[in-house]
Amino acid sequence: MAPTNDHGQPIGQDLAGWTPPDPITPITLQGRTVVLEPAHRMQHTIPLFHALRAGEDSLWTYMPWGPFQDAAELGQLIDRLNGLEDWVPYVAIVDGNVCGLCCYLRIDPPGGVIEIGGISWAPSLQRTPAATEAIHLLIDHAFALGYRRVEWKCDALNEPSRQAAERFGFTYEGTFAKATHYKGRNRDTAWFAIVDDDWPKLGARMRTWLDPANFDEAGRQRRRMSELLIGS
Repeated sequence: MAPTNDHGQPIGQDLAGWTPPDPITPITLQGRTVVLEPAHRMQHTIPLFHALRAGEDSLWTYMPWGPFQDAAELGQLIDRLNGLEDWVPYVAIVDGNVCGLCCYLRIDPPGGVIEIGGISWAPSLQRTPAATEAIHLLIDHAFALGYRRVEWKCDALNEPSRQAAERFGFTYEGTFAKATHYKGRNRDTAWFAIVDDDWPKLGARMRTWLDPANFDEAGRQRRRMSELLIGS
């Protein structure tokens, strides 16, 4: 039940004990199966380009960028993202190989809100435990810094992204019609979010799924994420 003020009106939770987090400082996020390194054009462009080029062009249908004609075009994107005040791009590295791009964006320290997006996985990373761990690293780091809300947004027609958001525990909050446009097309944007109150249980579920004991000798999962009770 919401607290009330002196007029008997319901009001929001008191935030006297909350301090807005600092802006995101690009640092390496180390996982068991994946490492997220801040993306740098000189260091990462060539291997990232070759990894992404192995995928189908359908990878780019719902992305604001791509497909890339050459590595120079991808390098320009990395430079552009690094030049934005509210974006931090990372590359995903598995077994020493660069195999994906992901980002923090719309970083709002005063509001305590941050978004995860720009996710472009090479075929070698798609639908793997490392891909799930990469998302876990981003969410967990944001909440550890003091952000109150982590958002996930996508084209409302992008069913794989919607399913991924729900698998990770994001709550669907609605669709904003004609929210933006890209590649000459309208985009209705589906909004999802996880808030700090829910992350302890959702994070524990993700870590349970990621535990090596959840995979057999061939690397097949024993239990799906959806089969794990939140908080188990």
